[in-house]
Amino acid sequence: MSAGGALQAALAAVLGGEARLTGIYDGPPPRAAFPYAVIDAGSESDWSHKNGEGREVLVGLTLWDEEPARLAELADAAERLAAGVRQTTGWQLVSMRLVRRRTVRDVAGPWAAVVDFRARMLAV
Repeated sequence: MSAGGALQAALAAVLGGEARLTGIYDGPPPRAAFPYAVIDAGSESDWSHKNGEGREVLVGLTLWDEEPARLAELADAAERLAAGVRQTTGWQLVSMRLVRRRTVRDVAGPWAAVVDFRARMLAV
């Protein structure tokens, strides 16, 4: 499994503990009840060293909701949960850092909180 895939699975597992989320997806769902999360951990670059394979993974976690106050609470909770990820399958998570967080609104629809992380991982 790729580093991004392993990290995405680990994030989905920890976010599954957030009871207010109606679902966690790896892409925009065609129909889903709010609030829900979308995880994209597909951007990887080399972070190897002379003795082993490594990856730097950029993770985009997007939370969608119609209620901005609840969305802010969910973004706080998601940020805390993501920071707590310690293990993935086949990869050692060396660091997971917040890159940026922003809230935007679709003119014709819901609010989105986008939380971006940079993870550095080594193959085990």
